[in-house]
Amino acid sequence: MNSDSKIKLEKRMMNLSLCGSIAFVLVEAIMAYVTHSHSLLMDCIFDITDLVMIGPFLLLVPLLYRPVTERRPYGFSQVESLFLVVKYIVLLVITLQLIWDNIKYILHGGHEVDAGQVAFFELGVFAGCLVVYCLLYYYSRRYASVSIQAEMYNWKLDVISSLGVALAFFGQMLFQNTSYDWITPYIDPVVAIAMALILIVEPIKIIGRGVRKLVLFAPEEEVMNEIRSIAEKYMQTCSYTIEFLDVIQTGRKTWVEIYIDSPNDIITMRSLSRIRDGIREELKKEFDQVYVELIPNLPE
Repeated sequence: MNSDSKIKLEKRMMNLSLCGSIAFVLVEAIMAYVTHSHSLLMDCIFDITDLVMIGPFLLLVPLLYRPVTERRPYGFSQVESLFLVVKYIVLLVITLQLIWDNIKYILHGGHEVDAGQVAFFELGVFAGCLVVYCLLYYYSRRYASVSIQAEMYNWKLDVISSLGVALAFFGQMLFQNTSYDWITPYIDPVVAIAMALILIVEPIKIIGRGVRKLVLFAPEEEVMNEIRSIAEKYMQTCSYTIEFLDVIQTGRKTWVEIYIDSPNDIITMRSLSRIRDGIREELKKEFDQVYVELIPNLPE
């Protein structure tokens, strides 16, 4: 798939996510106000934060496909990494604040809501989120950048969390007018905290990966081992050896520099081109935009 096709597909997917987010934010905000449910408020704030971030990213997408230059050796890839780090730090801060607010509600006797209203509403949200996720999944089979993967993860969480909230409040309806009726005021804040704890895991992981990319640290050991294994397979055809492997990932781009040595001190340009092209084509199956350079390891 060429760059123009990728841009069009990515914009289509981001616009789909944007329209879906706007629709759900509006209905969730209305229902959170009507029912005073903290679980709905948690969903709404999470979606608002995501929505605020989608708009600027749509302007960034075309820049991510511009070629690298001497002035911008990494293009705009680090902007994407920075964008994701900022996005998930905001989500993390909001999530922690909501956890603390709901802990205070639990300590002060809980919070009563209309379980039926919330349960049936969340069931409808579950169905809507599932439709959007399925559409994104369908398009992602052709192409999925790191930002699209992040959007898909958000929608996947919405599907799981909305179903979980619906089941929790259907459960609350069963407790009403029974000996367990005292539990009902605690269900809304407890569900909100449970959702927050689920949502908090991925932001922490993405922030960690994003910071590594911003400071140009090497990727995870599994990624390094995979690249080394592919490179060694092609090196063996000319008896070259890898002296040093330098891998940088930032945004959707991956730079691979391989310092090589030859047992007879003879390295030909033809063999370098053939090996580089083979490594690059195989890495393209796993990485979005990959650059490979083979560098003879000169003695000090």
